[in-house]
Amino acid sequence: MQIRIFCVALLTLILSCATPVLTPDSWVSHAHAETISNIVIEGNQRVENDTVFSYLQFKQGDSFNPEKIDESIKVLFQTGLFSDVQMFQRGRTLVIKVVENPLINQVNFEGNSEIDDKALQKEVEVHERMIFTRAQVQSDTQRGLALYQKAGYYNVRVAPKRIRLSENRINLVFEITEGSETTVESINFAGNNSVSASTLRSAIGTKEHSWWNFFQKNDTYDPDRLEYDKELLRRYYIKHGYADFQVISADAQLSPDGDHFVINFAVEEGPQYVISDVAVEIGNTNLDPERLKSVIKTGVGDSYDATKVDKTVENLTIEASKQGFVFANVEPKIDRDPAKGSLNISYRIAEGQRAYTERIDIVGNTRTLD
Repeated sequence: MQIRIFCVALLTLILSCATPVLTPDSWVSHAHAETISNIVIEGNQRVENDTVFSYLQFKQGDSFNPEKIDESIKVLFQTGLFSDVQMFQRGRTLVIKVVENPLINQVNFEGNSEIDDKALQKEVEVHERMIFTRAQVQSDTQRGLALYQKAGYYNVRVAPKRIRLSENRINLVFEITEGSETTVESINFAGNNSVSASTLRSAIGTKEHSWWNFFQKNDTYDPDRLEYDKELLRRYYIKHGYADFQVISADAQLSPDGDHFVINFAVEEGPQYVISDVAVEIGNTNLDPERLKSVIKTGVGDSYDATKVDKTVENLTIEASKQGFVFANVEPKIDRDPAKGSLNISYRIAEGQRAYTERIDIVGNTRTLD
């Protein structure tokens, strides 16, 4: 009896070793071998079946392919039509279960007084009868924040809220808490050794906030205005002889409580130049140098002023045209001596390229000959 039991056990062991093991790879091969006999879409209300089919990376009759199914789920999500997409196998049927994003019935704003609804509606991109997507609403929330910050309100809070309606519709409300206006508390300068900070503050557009000055404007932080302030500083300095002036940096720091800004400018003035010589080079042109010198605005011993150089170029161009050189080209050449703080200005006049009239046409004359 024991011998018989031993023989049966030994035979069972041999058969189990000979039988192939069904590995995960063989399951995958088996799944690939099966074909999709039917595709069923569940959960869609507004979106037509044909629309869903158009985004699928497979069709009825194809084999079950996990890669194509994953890709189809990603593509359906990217359409913005659905908040959830699931695909699973039911026998030889592939079931696609979707949850549609709601339809926006209305877009409203609450809590806004400094910026009206009309301005906010122009800024946001969501609108009535549009499919709600979380990404678009988040983008519009940031756009609303940027609009308020440009107006000087950095304490603002914008929170989108959905009010659910029937038939998978919503009213979208942007709840706004404006907070107080964020003003510029102080404007500081570094590197201004020759010009006082108060003089420079009067030269730029941004102003420090004063509680007693109710009608003062430009006392809020605006990045675009800060860029223009850098140009205003440059204009001021080159008008007063500082031809090498540079703005090294300009930044605005928001206080931890978000109530005010501190603006810091770092500048490099360079030497203040005095004009030591002014010359007019007429080259081969037949121009009267004395008449040209009479219109020059930059004089020897004067502080360098870039605006006077520009005006001189304009005056010389006009004077040259009066003397018959209509196409004259005036180019100023400036030689600096930083060690001495002096410079020479030479205005070079060339005839320039001529243009000729090829033909004169007269239209509208029915009785008078050309």
